[in-house]
Amino acid sequence: MGGAGWLFLFAVLMAAGLLFTMVFFIIMFSDLECDYINPIDLCNKLNQFVLPEHTAHAFLAVLFLLSGQWIAFLLNAPLLAFNVNKIRSGNHMYDATEIFRTLPTHKKESFIKLGFYLLSFFYYLYRMIVALIADSE
Repeated sequence: MGGAGWLFLFAVLMAAGLLFTMVFFIIMFSDLECDYINPIDLCNKLNQFVLPEHTAHAFLAVLFLLSGQWIAFLLNAPLLAFNVNKIRSGNHMYDATEIFRTLPTHKKESFIKLGFYLLSFFYYLYRMIVALIADSE
């Protein structure tokens, strides 16, 4: 298996992990809406995943950039820029005092990221299969 095959295999696994992270975020937000969890517990649980999620996505984008996978990098660039902007402006962590006011925005962001990671998963899977077929010929 060549370099592109390993890269996209890693990307598939990372996309699956990020996908499950977004599902967890959405479940936690719906638990807050149904009052199964209090805002402090929610923010404590979700804040421990925010920076690892951003870091994993940034690492994947940098791998695409360094390996010359331009289409994959360009597909990831808008979300990467959005995440970097959130971190630079300082509003990347969830605040328990503001969570009810900003909950619809956080849910919308999580659903958009869920869709992005789902599409990315299948794109990386396709590219991995294409790379494996190209290596076998």
